[in-house]
Amino acid sequence: MKFKKHRIFRKIARLLKRPLARRSVYIDRMVEPQPLFDLARKLRPQKTRFDLVRIGGSDDGGYLLPDDLDDIAACFSPGVAETATFEIDILQKKGINSHLADYSVNQPPMNFKPSSFTKKFVGTVNDEMFMTLDKWVSEQKEFASGKDFLLQMDIEGWEYPSLLSASEDVLKRFRIIVIEVHDIESWGHPPFFRMVEAFFAKLLQHFYVVHNHPNNFCGVINMGGFEAPRVIELTLLRKDRSEPLGFCDEFPHPLDAPCVPSYKELPLPKGWYQFPKD
Repeated sequence: MKFKKHRIFRKIARLLKRPLARRSVYIDRMVEPQPLFDLARKLRPQKTRFDLVRIGGSDDGGYLLPDDLDDIAACFSPGVAETATFEIDILQKKGINSHLADYSVNQPPMNFKPSSFTKKFVGTVNDEMFMTLDKWVSEQKEFASGKDFLLQMDIEGWEYPSLLSASEDVLKRFRIIVIEVHDIESWGHPPFFRMVEAFFAKLLQHFYVVHNHPNNFCGVINMGGFEAPRVIELTLLRKDRSEPLGFCDEFPHPLDAPCVPSYKELPLPKGWYQFPKD
């Protein structure tokens, strides 16, 4: 019966594709739920020898990081917008100043004085509007020191191509990566999902996920039984910093807070951390 339904769907899709395409509408079969669950399993946070600390305030702009911040030479923070609470806090608490980048604003917000500000987006090419992560990082004075960096990235979906195009050498210079992962509702689209799988395969080769927190402002989507936040905040720690000490089992973390205080906190769906063999 299931095979018959699939054949009927494909036939209907073929009939509809051309007229819908003329209206700028594309139709395709969604990714099956199991590959989505398999990817979520890989993003289950792991414990390490470092406790998590909160940097950047009590709402949006605040993130949980492993307390492994000594001797980090600089923070790279693309996606500035209108707040710099994270960058201000990590400078005050840990003495780590930041390099900022954002084409959409003309200067750092909140009277913050970073190590540098570049009026460009981080992307896959170098031109008047964009620059690659490799170019941006390698041109800073701290690069020659050989010391570790911190990456705090919130660039509205450009995280996928930007990090996929980054070199292994530059990627491994980051001890900690804090990243907002967007467009999770698009993971159900097969071509997009292939990019997402490649994106995480690259990151997880060198990093552990140590924290996973949904953005409560963006809500949840159900893709064939797989429930997912539309945006998540991930924290990753480079693997050479600690052995994994088992999986986290408390969601949300005690230090978590809603990104938007006027909205109810959004817990990580159980399908992201509870599995049949647990």
